[in-house]
Amino acid sequence: MEIRNLGSSGLKISAISYGNWLTHGSQVEEDAATACVRQALDEGITTFDTADVYANTAAETVLGKALAGERREGLEIFTKVFWPTGPGRHNDHGLSRKHILEAIDGSLRRLGTDYVDLYQAHRYDHETPLEETMEAFADVVRSGKALYIGVSEWRAEEIRAAHALARELRIPLVSNQPQYSMLWRVIEAEVVPTSEELGIGQVVWSPIAQGVLTGKYQPGQPHPEGSRATDEKGGANMISRWLRDDVLERVQRLQPIAADAGLSMAQLAVAWVLQNPNVSSAIIGASRPEQVTDNVKAAGVTLDADVLAAIDEVVGPVVERDPAKTQSPPRRDF
Repeated sequence: MEIRNLGSSGLKISAISYGNWLTHGSQVEEDAATACVRQALDEGITTFDTADVYANTAAETVLGKALAGERREGLEIFTKVFWPTGPGRHNDHGLSRKHILEAIDGSLRRLGTDYVDLYQAHRYDHETPLEETMEAFADVVRSGKALYIGVSEWRAEEIRAAHALARELRIPLVSNQPQYSMLWRVIEAEVVPTSEELGIGQVVWSPIAQGVLTGKYQPGQPHPEGSRATDEKGGANMISRWLRDDVLERVQRLQPIAADAGLSMAQLAVAWVLQNPNVSSAIIGASRPEQVTDNVKAAGVTLDADVLAAIDEVVGPVVERDPAKTQSPPRRDF
């Protein structure tokens, strides 16, 4: 397993990290989820990402049980705060001081640990002063409940403002967690240059575009039974944007590129995001241990310039690049 620094910080993480957004506590049974975590550990993954909102807190519990007994110093455990949890009452979401300080205690209890390595703002909160949010995060760090702070799906100007406050408060804001893949490149124009300037690393999610870049979805054909596209609880709404025939036809044209590189389609997709020097880690998910084994083979792969150019030529017309697509929702969407 390739090991990289998280941004310009001293924290070292695995280039492939394991996330349980759509699986643990909802899509797959706990035994299967645990088997995937155990396989990730066997493959050299040391970085595990979750959030309190995943399966309404159940995902943190499942991950905590799966990691129980492991040497804590050998793991990097990430979680997030923002979205509604519990009954979803008026203070059960957002980035207020009240919610952050209550949420971290709940996350630690479910994960079975005294601290998380990275505590992330899952979205930007337009209804809480950024100063209040960052001061609360500073208290979390100073209490020893989190070692580093990160954000997720924040715009460049939001990252810059938070970083300035973090410097004043003397706490380490080191990462952003955006969606990023061959098909979804909205961070490249603004977020990545800003992050490079500030020493912030990307921990990217959905590098396989919710499974579309595996090539299993065929243009003009029914979606495979049991796939994410057929599972309303497993992300069917998110994957739908990629299920147009024009996208699927171009994804199929990636097959010979992957074969020539000696990679599966999933490996090519994960390896592609890891070529970006601002990407510290790519998050993979799995419902079966063999998926973990396949994906980790992307770690340490170098794609030649001609391979990258060939990929761009194939998918270029269907790539989403608009930086305005990185946008936290207004509170009324809760």
